[in-house]
Amino acid sequence: MNGTPDASVQTILDAARDLIRLEAAALTNLVDQVDRSTAHVVGLILAGTGKVITTGTGTSGIMAERLSHLLAVTGTPAFYLPCLDALHGGMGSIAPSDLVIAFSKGGKSAELTQLVTRLEERDVRVVAVTESPASEFAAAASHVVTITTDPAEADLGGLVATGSTLVAGAWGDALVAVLMSARQYSWAEVISTHPGGIVGQQETLPDQMRLDTHTGPRTAEEAP
Repeated sequence: MNGTPDASVQTILDAARDLIRLEAAALTNLVDQVDRSTAHVVGLILAGTGKVITTGTGTSGIMAERLSHLLAVTGTPAFYLPCLDALHGGMGSIAPSDLVIAFSKGGKSAELTQLVTRLEERDVRVVAVTESPASEFAAAASHVVTITTDPAEADLGGLVATGSTLVAGAWGDALVAVLMSARQYSWAEVISTHPGGIVGQQETLPDQMRLDTHTGPRTAEEAP
């Protein structure tokens, strides 16, 4: 680095690597948090006749938008509705046949709690994904998935959502993979709806994903 003493370079690299180690630990510690509540969400989606709508505020909203895109790509019709847009009339696009997945790390967003409350009053089922299952946000929802960021230091200062967004994203990725496999949604179908970019240029397709080649998908009741 131009004009930077070697000691400073090493300090920078050590700090960067330390944060990545903390984030990697948080992702590893997510594994044992994936429990029956996640299996229940899978069951709700597979049994549903409507779309999946994701929502959130701040960085949680960004991860919610990411999840809706990945669901749509892999065979689960979904779209993202920003919380504030929903409160300004957008919730009219959500029907009782739909399932809403709402993200809030701390569960303290008054706007998101208001939205979940209103949706439940309209007989729309909401899954709250949060680190705070005792929050008003979680209490307003039909279903709660609790995922924590461990170690908490994976979020800068415990405040800036660095590691916690990765944890939320990884949980969503697992949901996407399980649903794609359960639906037996093919890679050919992926490419058909994703003709743009390098995805649409693929000529050799990966092996089809399967949950369990011997016993088939587990039900929510069979999950540990």
